[in-house]
Amino acid sequence: MSQTGRPDDGTDVTTFNNIEFMVSLKSPDAWPGKIKKDDLIKQMDGELSKYPGINFNFSQNIQDNVEEAMSGVKGENSLKLFGDDIDVLVAKAAEIRDVMARVPGIEDSGVLQETGQPELLVTIDRGASARYGLMAADVNTAVQAAIGGVAATQILEQDRRFDFVVRYPAQDRETPEAIRDIQLPTPDGGHVPLGQVANISLHEGAFMIYRENGRRYIPIKFSVRGRDLAGTMNDVQGRIAQAVHLPEGYHYEWAGEYDSLKKEQRRLAVVVPVSLLIIVALLFTAFNSLRDALLVLVVLPFGLAGGLASLFFTGTPFSISAAVGMASVIGVCTLGGVVMLSGIRRAEKKPEDSRDGIERGALAEMRPVLMACAAAGLGLLPGAVSSGIGVQAQQPLARVVVGGMVTSPLAILFLLPILASFFSREKEESGAEASGNLKH
Repeated sequence: MSQTGRPDDGTDVTTFNNIEFMVSLKSPDAWPGKIKKDDLIKQMDGELSKYPGINFNFSQNIQDNVEEAMSGVKGENSLKLFGDDIDVLVAKAAEIRDVMARVPGIEDSGVLQETGQPELLVTIDRGASARYGLMAADVNTAVQAAIGGVAATQILEQDRRFDFVVRYPAQDRETPEAIRDIQLPTPDGGHVPLGQVANISLHEGAFMIYRENGRRYIPIKFSVRGRDLAGTMNDVQGRIAQAVHLPEGYHYEWAGEYDSLKKEQRRLAVVVPVSLLIIVALLFTAFNSLRDALLVLVVLPFGLAGGLASLFFTGTPFSISAAVGMASVIGVCTLGGVVMLSGIRRAEKKPEDSRDGIERGALAEMRPVLMACAAAGLGLLPGAVSSGIGVQAQQPLARVVVGGMVTSPLAILFLLPILASFFSREKEESGAEASGNLKH
């Protein structure tokens, strides 16, 4: 099914030069050779590349709507070049597109066409028109009447009125040469051709103008495939800064997935430290000891290391989904650390030796810790190993959690009891008693 122009509901504002083809795909199990989505896109792009002058972009229905809402154009990402002169914008946008096309990982790059609308430009020569006694308004009125037409009277049809417009015949206004021969009446009763008091030329103007915050811009859309988004964009920005020099008053901004990534990274730079402070405060209230609260936090880096190792060995780029997975790993690690340390401290209160208490407490809490970590890891294991269409959003999160749930139990079960033995409450109490006896 194909769609030309904008949809009937008006939710997608676009012009007639936009065509969308909706194709229903078979089940991935029925694809020949078990090819992946990226391979399918490459095959379609290869077949469609024989059509010159057309920029293709591949997406999915819901994904397409989300990407358009983020980038503002038909593409996953876009660079918005702001400026006043449309000709300068078009030239610089072409330079940027050529630079981006040479960066590995950049696909479907193209400049959204804004120019190409033929315009008839009539520039009045005020000196020449003054010699014939004509004012600029007189020339404008004559041109408007001859080409566009003027309402001479009205026609009545029952209770409806229609303007009766009069203008030159088609053969006298279709070409610049014919328009130059339009006769203008002069105050002395004579006539002068329009070509003697004005310059008539055909000009290529804009048929569509993008604006944002009152500024004109031209978008360059592109997609990133086969490479991580952050690394690709760093490469693109470096090459554009070296190869493209913008005039004063011109600048560009990024929109789409990359802009969303930067915004989320700035939010996480604030949210994560605040969350850690809240966790420390809650742990302090739970143990009534800052040392025990910090002991629980010691296991968090081991869980995060497992998540990062999972991304590294699977070749998965770090994304906002992976960052959310890191937050999930922090939560599970904190839960396991609290359970383990609480059991150890409860066992230490019994009159037996503190080392035996630590061992009994660790053995008693081993099963709850393993169950919590296994539930989180095994629950997301299908998402971590799946390869179907649409897994790009959930896969980084799942792989981070699965990797974190491998290293977190090891740190909680082995490292935390060892640290608890070094900073046991019995040692603190014996140290306090020794200090009291010394003072006495």
